[in-house]
Amino acid sequence: MYIIVGLGNPEPEYARTRHNMGFDTVNLLAKRNEIELTRSKFQSIYGTGMIQGEKVILVKPQTYMNLSGESIREWLAFYKLTPKDLVVIYDDMDVEKGTIKIRKQGGPGSHNGMKSVVHEIGTTDFARIRIGLGEPEEESGVDFVIGPLKEEQYNQLKPGIEKATDAIETILKEGIDRAMNQFN
Repeated sequence: MYIIVGLGNPEPEYARTRHNMGFDTVNLLAKRNEIELTRSKFQSIYGTGMIQGEKVILVKPQTYMNLSGESIREWLAFYKLTPKDLVVIYDDMDVEKGTIKIRKQGGPGSHNGMKSVVHEIGTTDFARIRIGLGEPEEESGVDFVIGPLKEEQYNQLKPGIEKATDAIETILKEGIDRAMNQFN
C-alpha cells in the first residue's frame, strides 16, 4: 500500500495558486483512476483505490501547508507504514516551470510544507515529486506561491501536474528508478 500525498492549502482562495500543485496532482490522479476524494480522516481529505495494481490512499492534508507533516505522520502510524510507502507531491520554485523532479530522498529546502513533513516523520528518506513553478518574476516568494493565477499562468503549470500524475503511475507500475529515468 502507498500513501500518496499532495501538499496544498485547503481554503477556496488558494484553489488556483502555485502552492496547490500537489492538491491539483492528487485531484487529477483521482479523476484518472476513478477514486473519490470525499472522506475525511487525520486532518485530511482522502480517497482509497487501486492504481496500476497497487492499493493507494490519496491524501490532501487540510492543516495548511506549514503543518502538512502532522497529517502524514498520522497516516503512516495508523497503517503501520514506513516512509518508503510514501510519495509526497509539492510545488518548487527551483524547478523549471512545467517540469518535474523526482527524488528518493533529500532535504526539504526552503519549502515549509516539506520542512513539516521531515520534522513530523523524522526522516528525509521518502519519495517526492517536485512540480516546477520557475523563479518569481516580480512578486516576493510568498506572493508568488499563494497569489491567484490567471488562466494563462495556470495553463503554463498544467504540464507539470500532468507529468507528476504520469510519474506516480509509473512509480506504482515500474518503480521509482524507472520514473526518475523517464521524467527527470
